[in-house]
Amino acid sequence: MLVIAATTKPHGAGLCKKSSYWRYRRNHVYSTAHHPFVKIPQRYDLHPFDLSLETFTSFGFAKNIQGKKSDHNSAQEGLVSFVRSNAFGTNFTKFDLCTALNSCAKTRNQHLGLQVHARIIQTGHLDNLYINSALVDVYAKCNALVDARKVFDGMKCHDQVSWTSIITGFSQSGCGEEAICLFKEMLGTQVKPNCFTYVSVISGCTELELAFEYGTLLHAHVTKLGHGSNNFVVSCLIDCYSKCGKIDQAVLLFKATRERDSILLNSMISGYARNLYGEEALNVFMEMRKDNISPTEHTLTSILDACGSLTVLQQGQQVHALVTKMGSDSNVFVVSALIDMYSKCGTIDEARHAFDQAVVKNSILCTSMITGYAQNGRGPDGLELFESLVVEEDFVPDHICFTAVLTACNHAGFLSRALVYFDKMRRDYSLVPQLDQYACLVDLYARSGLLKKAYELMKEMPSDPNSVMWSSFLSSCKLYGEVELGREAAYRLFKLEPHSAVPYITLANIYAGAGLWSELADTRSLMKQKGVRKSTGWSWVEVKKRVHVFSAGDESHSESKEIYVVLGNLNLDMKEAGYQTDKQSCIIDDQQSE
Repeated sequence: MLVIAATTKPHGAGLCKKSSYWRYRRNHVYSTAHHPFVKIPQRYDLHPFDLSLETFTSFGFAKNIQGKKSDHNSAQEGLVSFVRSNAFGTNFTKFDLCTALNSCAKTRNQHLGLQVHARIIQTGHLDNLYINSALVDVYAKCNALVDARKVFDGMKCHDQVSWTSIITGFSQSGCGEEAICLFKEMLGTQVKPNCFTYVSVISGCTELELAFEYGTLLHAHVTKLGHGSNNFVVSCLIDCYSKCGKIDQAVLLFKATRERDSILLNSMISGYARNLYGEEALNVFMEMRKDNISPTEHTLTSILDACGSLTVLQQGQQVHALVTKMGSDSNVFVVSALIDMYSKCGTIDEARHAFDQAVVKNSILCTSMITGYAQNGRGPDGLELFESLVVEEDFVPDHICFTAVLTACNHAGFLSRALVYFDKMRRDYSLVPQLDQYACLVDLYARSGLLKKAYELMKEMPSDPNSVMWSSFLSSCKLYGEVELGREAAYRLFKLEPHSAVPYITLANIYAGAGLWSELADTRSLMKQKGVRKSTGWSWVEVKKRVHVFSAGDESHSESKEIYVVLGNLNLDMKEAGYQTDKQSCIIDDQQSE
């Protein structure tokens, strides 16, 4: 501190301050290193910006006496230095401008990126390859794809950075087709893609209709060019395959990789959880913990989803303890996964406790909590929570939140109240109803016995009903014995889900209930003709930290004899209580087992 005091004197101030700057930088005291420049006189020849900006951006992190600064904050500090130096009229070098652009890209600061771009034009550096590549990166990361493409197309030549930046920009903006087209253009040049290019283009194709086809082609290309052992690339391929529902290919790729790091393990856990392979996800997670590999917050979210799908409460509570230990209980997505897990395990009060502990109650958390109440038969509590948040917290609901509210109304059977909310979202919040909101209302009409009203609403919708809507409508037709509308719904589902046995079985049961035996026989013949068979249903239960899996007629369990004795006793108790089997609904199932 004595050195700083001495160098604040007027004579030799610039030179001494640079000297003290480098002394602090060597000792990694970056906040103190930056401090001397705050009081530098407005002299343009000192050029302090070179030193300050480089420190805050090239290291990617900085340390001060309070602890670590994030990469984002470091870049932000560098941009502050740039703005000050720019106001002083500093003559920036190519390195300065590149560094400033990198900071703009890290902070997604398009406004300042435009200013740096203007300064580049003023200084005559617009033909520099590295500066142009950095400009493409700024505009791409700020989602200004038109500007990014203009700069890219105006470049005399391209390098890996510029190609990867433009491909990444389109990929991350959901323009996967454009990203693939650019990748094909790149392959026609002398510039070869690197692992980051492959990560971007693979990520971009995952949401496309031909995602699996693109994924396999890129996988072959990656292997051919020697990037098949890169864990970033392998992780993206696993993610691509799992999102396409091709979990077997993802597993083969995972098992073929020798060195498994957190990136790879996280991807495999997410893939398993996404495809409802909860038990396998838990096994990989336990392997991860045994190897002392720290999970990311994304991993915690995925593993909590797996615990919820398996309804394994004890494992979920253990993950919750890990969440608290890691300090991830402030992450909105992790807390949302906690609420969802507890709700699916039937412990709604613990879900509410996790919700109440959250500092910020945004739309994501509110939606999770309201949905949890609805799933646990406490729709009125969910609606009460929604009303209190709107009044007390100045909460502004979005489409997803209104879907949860309408779902709560559906589970509670509140038709009139659902109509009020449906109208409110349009009138008070200017939200145009989407398919999910219509689906809730259609299901509520149908479950209330107003099948014609539900059918009319489906015809009036701005988009065609999906298979979920037709399935719920068909179930209500079965419940109320509606043959004509049930037939219409079933035939729609035959086209939408040609390999599903559910609409055939439901329609057959409707015919059986109405005594239409010839139509039932026709339905059975149609199933045989199409090669459609009912898939085996499975159930599981957790007892003493062990998950037991069952199917109908299954005798593989070591205690199956004792289990069937208990089931027999339960059947007797049900009959004594007045339960009668719907034998007509069993007809098609019996025929399936023949």
